[in-house]
Amino acid sequence: MRIFKYLAGIWAAIAIYALFSFLAGPKGLSSYSFLLSEREQQRENIKDLEFLNEELERSRNNLIYDHDTLLVHARQMGYGYEDERFIRIVGLSNIKPVPAEVGNVYTAQNPDFLIDKNIKIAALCIGLLLFAFLLTMEVIERRSQD
Repeated sequence: MRIFKYLAGIWAAIAIYALFSFLAGPKGLSSYSFLLSEREQQRENIKDLEFLNEELERSRNNLIYDHDTLLVHARQMGYGYEDERFIRIVGLSNIKPVPAEVGNVYTAQNPDFLIDKNIKIAALCIGLLLFAFLLTMEVIERRSQD
């Protein structure tokens, strides 16, 4: 039965290390669930960017192929008056580009986890505390028998 106190301390240290690593370690469940939520946010951002791309593509196509849209857009930018006509000249760039919303950059956050070194220190401390507790209990038991 004396060997139990030695094995119990070692077993407790290993169990605590395994439990903390599995739950809160760098590759544990908390990090995994955090990365899953980050993946969902990335997917939502991609959907928003795709929607914005479709809108900008429609606007570009309207400006290229529709004369009335080009007329309205030019007047909004301050080029021309009511009695003027607009002709598209291929190859010339806009003098005043219209600011367009191009989406937001999404930066992924780092997952919050316990460092492996801290997990090892906690497991070692708990193992030593259990060993000291069992050793103290044995000493008290021997003194009470004497």
